[in-house]
Amino acid sequence: MMELERREYLQKLIAKKDNGRVKIVTGIRRCGKSYLLFELYTKYLYTQGIEEDQIIGIALDELPNAKYRDPFELDKYIRGRITDKQKRYYILIDEIQFVSEIQNPYVDDPQAKINFIDVVLGLMKIKNADVYVTGSNSKMLSTDILTQFRDRGDEIRVYPLSFAEFYAVHQGDKYNAWVDYYTYGGMPVTLTLSSHEQKSQYLKDLFTRTYLKDVVERHAIQNDTEVLEDLLNIIASAIGSLTNPTKLSNTFNSEKHLKISSATIDKYLGYFSEAFLLSKAERYDVKGKKYIKTPAKYYFTDVGLRNAKLGFRQQEETHIMENVLYCDLLRRGFDVDVGVVEHNYKKEDGKSARVQLEIDFVVNRGNQRYYIQSALSIADPEKRAQEINSLTKVPDSFRKIVVVGDRINPWKDDNGILYIGIEQFLLDEKAIDM
Repeated sequence: MMELERREYLQKLIAKKDNGRVKIVTGIRRCGKSYLLFELYTKYLYTQGIEEDQIIGIALDELPNAKYRDPFELDKYIRGRITDKQKRYYILIDEIQFVSEIQNPYVDDPQAKINFIDVVLGLMKIKNADVYVTGSNSKMLSTDILTQFRDRGDEIRVYPLSFAEFYAVHQGDKYNAWVDYYTYGGMPVTLTLSSHEQKSQYLKDLFTRTYLKDVVERHAIQNDTEVLEDLLNIIASAIGSLTNPTKLSNTFNSEKHLKISSATIDKYLGYFSEAFLLSKAERYDVKGKKYIKTPAKYYFTDVGLRNAKLGFRQQEETHIMENVLYCDLLRRGFDVDVGVVEHNYKKEDGKSARVQLEIDFVVNRGNQRYYIQSALSIADPEKRAQEINSLTKVPDSFRKIVVVGDRINPWKDDNGILYIGIEQFLLDEKAIDM
């Protein structure tokens, strides 16, 4: 396989090396976490004079290592490899969520459990050890574990390849790279496959053999596998559309003739979000400065997975482009919401009326804010006016941007709104501040 640099994530690991905290590398399975740790970071350690026996790596999703899913066996194995108090050891544990939770044999309490958190907390007490773990479940590895580590953990979120990373190793020009990217997404293995059939089959297999299997097994779901599949299909077909569990429950009732409660739908959406398969964007009232909890939008972490789920039958570039933009903004470290601007106006009959105008993304990081619209084309003046209607109603001076599918040179209109092509926006992170 070609060497992917993943420079952004590698630099984050290097910056946190030997900082006394556990490094928690999270992200959807097969997005490149193992490659980052076991290939790129390990090579870096070698350049720093670290010897092979100082790197203790174990992949818990591999069958030969199944016995180390027992927390006691894992702890025993790692401690057995730390043989020299004068050396610094680097412990790399891949897919740590595979560690079983078992009864604590030393405590006479059925509620007392031993799990991976106990293992990692113990390893962190070894003065000559630096600990790194990866995991593919946000509930287990983002909130809960950071809390239990009492602020002794650093999370590094890894995403599938960005368009910039994808283009850096793609064999074609920008346009062909973009077409491939919005079709097959950024899961690294797709770059090693040549035909549509191979890529399609790989992505479909990821769903059934990895993601759905993980969700079903982790949550002990017995008879609802088909419901999970249907729910993902509905979300995939409605990328960029507002929805909520009640609306989705009604869809099952009317289209599938199945009575699935909104509570169950909400629970399953949570499972997909925990597995990093989906991400939820809530609505934010720009003028009222408050969140509107429902409805919301859901986006796929990787558009190739979304397309494969639908058998590549719904290739509307406008919705796919919006999904790509959303994920790329998250990768850059922004908080991303769906914007709502309430506008009061007079109707022809003189009566007052109110309308809610939508902004695709309200993007925040620290004291930075951007309002971004995603539009396939603005060649038609009427279409352009429609796209910027909400932006012109925003009562502040933060940057306003329209990212378009057309290949254009960046320009600003009389309102100060920037228009920029999708390829340039994705390839140049500084373009957002033009």
